[in-house]
Amino acid sequence: MAIRAATLVCLLVSAASAAACPFCGVVARPLAERRDAAAAVAIGEAAGRANADDTGLLAQPFSLRQPLRGRAPDAGATVTARVAAPVDGTAILLRVDRPDIRAAADLGRWEAIAADESLLGYIVAAPPTDRPAAERLRWFAARLDHLDRRIADDAFAEFGLAPYEAVREAAGVIDRAWLRSCVADTSGEQKRRGFCGLVLGIRAAGATDRAAAEREIALLTRAIETPGSDVRAGFDGLLGGLLVAEGAEAIGFFDRRGLFAPDARAGDARHLLAALRFAWESLAAELPRSVTAAATARLLDNPAVAADAAVDLARYAAWDEVDRVAALWDRLGRDDPLVRRGVVGYLQACPRREARAHLERLRAADPRAVAEAAAAAGLR
Repeated sequence: MAIRAATLVCLLVSAASAAACPFCGVVARPLAERRDAAAAVAIGEAAGRANADDTGLLAQPFSLRQPLRGRAPDAGATVTARVAAPVDGTAILLRVDRPDIRAAADLGRWEAIAADESLLGYIVAAPPTDRPAAERLRWFAARLDHLDRRIADDAFAEFGLAPYEAVREAAGVIDRAWLRSCVADTSGEQKRRGFCGLVLGIRAAGATDRAAAEREIALLTRAIETPGSDVRAGFDGLLGGLLVAEGAEAIGFFDRRGLFAPDARAGDARHLLAALRFAWESLAAELPRSVTAAATARLLDNPAVAADAAVDLARYAAWDEVDRVAALWDRLGRDDPLVRRGVVGYLQACPRREARAHLERLRAADPRAVAEAAAAAGLR
């Protein structure tokens, strides 16, 4: 039992988190979060040139125009702030560490973000981070297509870090025409396109007008069918959006498109596996988990994702697949140590007698290989 518990902990480490948008990729830390984490916030004006400080980072003097909150010097005082690039004009100044209370003049380290009037207004008005997530996203939704790319990117970052449930609750206020344009645009930023595909699926699932829902679904299916490169970021979001909209019917569509085929493109298979992980974590009401696990098991035949599929099946406690997973040891594992690691991890986690029998057989045939696979998986 201790071995199985340790095995499951190791397997869970590699699991995708459902805490944030699963298809948005890496996003920057939102400005409102940086603002609210700062000990003081002020508006400043560049008061000199940027130069490298003793750490090699750029620092620049700023004259404070207006303290906004926290313990900041009075207007007119000068502070030195770190900058990503030289600032020519106004900036938001953030004091990022606590002041030394024994020396009142030491007000900590400052950072500056170049900001014109539009961005200043956005940063000041953005809802506090202690407000409910869905409420905050409704405010940022109107700014996803802002003409100022800095504002549009920051609004996207807010959605990228929000829980799926909050995204689902706020989806109804995102402009439908913008979503459709975003999904149809193959030349745009692909991770943003994946997010739009997910939200379009949410909108289709919640539509009271069936004709409108079918139009959204048709747009998603066309986007999925459109040829693209093997590394098309955002494709998982399109797949996830169709899973939200159609549930098990989407699995059939993926099958007809050849995404479960053993020779499906590696990138497409990885995107499908990511979409199925999202379904397991967030769509149990729309797609029974037994269906998600069975679909994941079909990806065991694709060498590009077989190892990860085995790990996911262990996370899902899908023990009916024990024979199929064990067969990977010889079928694909000879050429891929990651597959063998996944097989051993699954078999050690599985409570069934068949799993123990498979492990004993593999150890008898090649004890060293099994021990190496277990060690690579962090198992005893």
